[in-house]
Amino acid sequence: MYRKGSVVSADGTTIGFRRFGSGPGVVLLHGSMLAAQDFMKLAEALADDFTVTVPDRRGRGLSGPTGADYGIEREVEDLQALLKETDASRVFGLSSGALIGLRTARVTPAIEKLALYEPPLSINNSVPVEWLPRYRRELADGKIAAALVTVLKGLEADRVFRTVPRFILVPPMNLGFRFQREAKGDDVPIPDLVPTMSGDMRLVAQLADTTDDYATIDADVLLLGGSRSPAYFGRSLEALTGVLPRSGRITIPKLDHSGPTDDGGPAEVAQALRGFFA
Repeated sequence: MYRKGSVVSADGTTIGFRRFGSGPGVVLLHGSMLAAQDFMKLAEALADDFTVTVPDRRGRGLSGPTGADYGIEREVEDLQALLKETDASRVFGLSSGALIGLRTARVTPAIEKLALYEPPLSINNSVPVEWLPRYRRELADGKIAAALVTVLKGLEADRVFRTVPRFILVPPMNLGFRFQREAKGDDVPIPDLVPTMSGDMRLVAQLADTTDDYATIDADVLLLGGSRSPAYFGRSLEALTGVLPRSGRITIPKLDHSGPTDDGGPAEVAQALRGFFA
């Protein structure tokens, strides 16, 4: 069972979170089209040793809207507010959450240990974006299931979605969305999460080709990835390994980009984090 809380970010936006366990503070930042609900198993696996805070990033669930001037600056301010509120010095981020942790660590000495799972740091256009126009059109037309399939096929982050044709994927997903019951408790329905990819891709664009910026990070950094993830995530991890002053790297067998989530392999990820954060 978790405890709910919130903090007000620099621009006045409320950032809500779920808190687990007791011990040294850890903040877990989810990635694209996810919310705090997707890190429940990971948080519970760490709760025996740490006080784990899992926010809904802005634009989702317990938190306020993204705002008109949304970008990496707002996300950095949100994480800084969470760190101050929780007195945490350890941060884990998945995907776009990893980009936020990385950028925040440049300007936030309070982060002593930073674990990053496959940040989509684009290097010479390594992160695919050709699917974005179609995704935006489908969102504008209210075709949420089609937009989700476009994202998953475009980013090639899920093995099933890479190979199965669209005409097979979209109808059952659309039917599921149509008859989906309201999400339980504080969870966010999946159709409400699909549009958040727009903001996360803005972060990817803002931070493209910024690898050298992270040579000044003073924190210890653990770079994590799955053996079944697309190659462009590995390229990002390799580039960061070359510039970060103090970093280690672990590739977890049989996991893909969803590894840390409840649907992936949270126990394996928790094992790596527990040793690093101890």
